[in-house]
Amino acid sequence: MKKIVLFLVFTGFLVSCSTVLLTGRKQLLLVSDSEVLSSSFQSYKQFIDSVPASKDKVNTALVKNVGKKISTVVEAYLNANGMSADVATYAWEFNLVKDTTMNAFCMPGGKVVVFEGILPVTQNEVGLAVVLGHEIAHAVAKHSNERMSQQMIVQYGSSLTDVLLANKSAATRSTISTLYGIGSQYGVMLPYSRKHEYEADRLGLIFLAMAGYNPNEAITFWERMSAKSAGAPIEFMSTHPSDANRIAKLKELLPEAMQYYKK
Repeated sequence: MKKIVLFLVFTGFLVSCSTVLLTGRKQLLLVSDSEVLSSSFQSYKQFIDSVPASKDKVNTALVKNVGKKISTVVEAYLNANGMSADVATYAWEFNLVKDTTMNAFCMPGGKVVVFEGILPVTQNEVGLAVVLGHEIAHAVAKHSNERMSQQMIVQYGSSLTDVLLANKSAATRSTISTLYGIGSQYGVMLPYSRKHEYEADRLGLIFLAMAGYNPNEAITFWERMSAKSAGAPIEFMSTHPSDANRIAKLKELLPEAMQYYKK
């Protein structure tokens, strides 16, 4: 009976699918937008309350202006393509925080944070647009929701493995469980993270092009980032693609993005 229940739950997961805009990729979404947003807004508030805001008024204003410019064209595109319900879930906010880390992130619902440490790499408005376009793309493509869904699948898969191995020896169960954990991490979770990065790169290029920024500048930005990030982990064990692979893929994507670029 336990096996049947787990099988039915797992099979039910397979029909909870959605499609990512522009890329057309099918994705599994098991968690509702309201659940994701509730958690996202709470986590965002905790982060903002714990990290000091930047005192750099010029760059703070730039982050907010570029963010608003890109989010406005993204919402216009969503509205024009029958996705007004998604637009209603965004409460855009763009903040620059005092932290030397070369990083930025966008939480579900449009809460965007840029760290001061990435500004020497962005260097200018277009470089910042590359970063913001990429981060906004993660939120629009619902990558956080998808990652949560994938983790649920892995957890249920682990439970199902335990049930199927109930009559095996303790040594056999331990060995197979270890192999399952390694396989799910390096065979499923990390590759999906890299897939999300490539997808955010593609959508980000299109978004910044829609906002009037030259997509070619993304190559220049990632070349600068590559020079700054020497010693990063090999791609197989990382959630992000290697800089070389990312740049090569971006060059392949430029012709598509340029179709949305109007000087």
